[in-house]
Amino acid sequence: MGYFFLEGFRSIFTHGLMSFAAVCMIVCCLLIMGSFSLVAVNLDEMLGDFEKQNEFLAYIDESWSDEQARALQSQIEAIPNVSTVQFMSRAEAMEEFAAKQEETELFDSLPDTVLRDRYRIHVENLDQLKQTVAQVEAVDGVVKTSAAFEVAEGFTVVRNIASAVALILVGILLLVSLFIITNTIKLATFNRREEIAIMKMCGATNGFVRWPFVFEGMILGLTGSLAAYFIQWGVYVLIGRAINTSDTMQLITMLPFEQMATQVLGVFLGTGFVIGVGGSLMAIRKFLQV
Repeated sequence: MGYFFLEGFRSIFTHGLMSFAAVCMIVCCLLIMGSFSLVAVNLDEMLGDFEKQNEFLAYIDESWSDEQARALQSQIEAIPNVSTVQFMSRAEAMEEFAAKQEETELFDSLPDTVLRDRYRIHVENLDQLKQTVAQVEAVDGVVKTSAAFEVAEGFTVVRNIASAVALILVGILLLVSLFIITNTIKLATFNRREEIAIMKMCGATNGFVRWPFVFEGMILGLTGSLAAYFIQWGVYVLIGRAINTSDTMQLITMLPFEQMATQVLGVFLGTGFVIGVGGSLMAIRKFLQV
């Protein structure tokens, strides 16, 4: 294996310009792929945060006492997809309603009984909001619910579209990267065709001829992936700082890169390895029929 590695390494410097161009391109493509992937991850995280804040209300039968209403909490908490349940009495509901109005003194004389006891219910998955609301409505004592189904469906649509777009773009860029590295190895193979022909006439096996090119592609792929990883890290940190210091972009939150560093490195190295080795194998098989 040492011989094959050295031959692949030597070939990189022999075709230095093309090797450099190839590395600059398995880097540009990985940066673009990584950027779209990180945008998708952060968007998914943001939508997840909004999703956790989404709630619906379950109103309790007005004829039930405060104790009876509070006793329903354990039943509601046991419903699948329910994450948190908070009881709000009539008095608390009146205080919250009045606090939102400009003329609060107008509500001082109103009795608490004009409002119902209720529960604020948060769900884990907005996709299952309708089923969860239906199960809450089936609880004895719950007479009405208030849920923003349109908002929940909007979150789901945005998340699905963002994920689909990210996957499509990443797939396209992966194919472009594979095409570039394949053509780089093709050029290296073409320039060494006489050497390969002599090796074949001397009895060299297909594997003996193929392995140096495999190592060459692997080195190119891993080199590009490492360079792209550190550049991606720096760009991500700079963008994060710009967002954090901007008054107009406070709604946007970004995960710390350190929290994803290991996963991103693994993905970059894996992608670089697959592109490099896969491109080499494709180039040799299709171009030289080795």
